[in-house]
Amino acid sequence: MTTMEAPLLIVVDDDPEIRELLADYLGRHGYHALTAEDGTALYRLLEQHTPALVILDLMLPGEDGFALCQNLRRNGDTPVIMLTASDDHTDRILGLEFGADDYLCKPFDPRELLARIKAVLRRCLPRATGQSPERARVVAFGDWKLDRVTRELIAGSGSRLALGGADFQLLQVFLERPEQVLSRDDLYLLTRGRPAPPLDRSMDVHVCRLRQRLGEDAQHSQLIRTVRGEGYVLAARVDVVT
Repeated sequence: MTTMEAPLLIVVDDDPEIRELLADYLGRHGYHALTAEDGTALYRLLEQHTPALVILDLMLPGEDGFALCQNLRRNGDTPVIMLTASDDHTDRILGLEFGADDYLCKPFDPRELLARIKAVLRRCLPRATGQSPERARVVAFGDWKLDRVTRELIAGSGSRLALGGADFQLLQVFLERPEQVLSRDDLYLLTRGRPAPPLDRSMDVHVCRLRQRLGEDAQHSQLIRTVRGEGYVLAARVDVVT
């Protein structure tokens, strides 16, 4: 953070003009932006700073955006918005599988990027503690607990599993709406802040990955169940852990 407490963002792109334009634009809208031309420069910045969010181009010299996103997920839960010149759905699905929180195709309107940054940061902010399930720090569901501050799943044995930003956001949506059937479009809108693109099935991949985090598979899931022709439902009570 800067002395003015502006959220710190890191823009990673090998195009110097894009880096400069985005840093300037974000600076004029209340953020402090640092830039990196590749993974090596990003790692140097991460040794000195803890960003609120990383804007990561897919096509980079050396390590590409997929590899960098995967490394970021292994070492923390900093939100990632991935940028790419390709509108291929496969790239979008891969980006989500590697842990990206959102995905934006070039060329894009900087105002849309700004809106997505705000939406991702809103979704990733830990909720305040309280007594309702929606505001409690730790909630229990099935054989699991979720610590919303550390963003960790806690098994009955006490072992902990850190969730990436996208997995945490999706689980939050289910926990805030237990025993309510949610369509793919509902889940996309609630996690991304916008409607799903036509024919996009990336949410199925995302739900599958969350089930794996919960030790389940699509054929035998007892927590996140498939409702044929309608969507998915969290089939468990959600209780506050005091």
